Amino acid sequence: MDKYSDKVMDHFLNPRNVGEIEDADGVGIVGNPTCGDVMKLSIKVEDGLVVDAKFKTFGCGAAIATSSMVTELVKGKTIEEALKISKSTVAEALDGLPPVKMHCSNLASDALKAAIDHYLCQRDGVLSERCVEEKREEPTRKKAKVKAKATKKTGKTVKAKAGTKARAPRPATKKMKTARATRGTAGSRSGARKTSARSSRTARTRR
Repeated sequence: MDKYSDKVMDHFLNPRNVGEIEDADGVGIVGNPTCGDVMKLSIKVEDGLVVDAKFKTFGCGAAIATSSMVTELVKGKTIEEALKISKSTVAEALDGLPPVKMHCSNLASDALKAAIDHYLCQRDGVLSERCVEEKREEPTRKKAKVKAKATKKTGKTVKAKAGTKARAPRPATKKMKTARATRGTAGSRSGARKTSARSSRTARTRR
């Protein structure tokens, strides 16, 4: 079993800055698909300084400890200084991490950078690479949402031939129902007349 340092255990058992900043200037959410850890980090910036940072983490003890430590490290730093906080910085501040848990410190520094990117995205005239990529993907995400809403409204989808758009069947209106009933009645009357004519001809032949 890997042994954790006293600092790791302290930040795991007594995590600092747990929660979420409601009026945050930047929010970063990152996850590791391999282990399932997810971190959400929010920051408050005033006059170019990070004055507050909070986190919410779903993960192991090391993930919670690194999240706690990174919020402590970033407070009081400028944006430029905050961007220099790396996975090594976080791990060293915790007096080291087991090799199999180093990805947690990487996740914590990534969450911080994502929050800073979000802050820079909202600041006039500054766009990071991540922000530019998000803006490129935004129209695609909007189209997907519109398509999903349209599917919910129409209900069941109908299979269509290749090259044609599928349309859902329209519900029968009151006029359509009345027209069908009229056609049915007219058909019944026509059939009755034909039967009556045949019966008359048969009667005449017998006479």
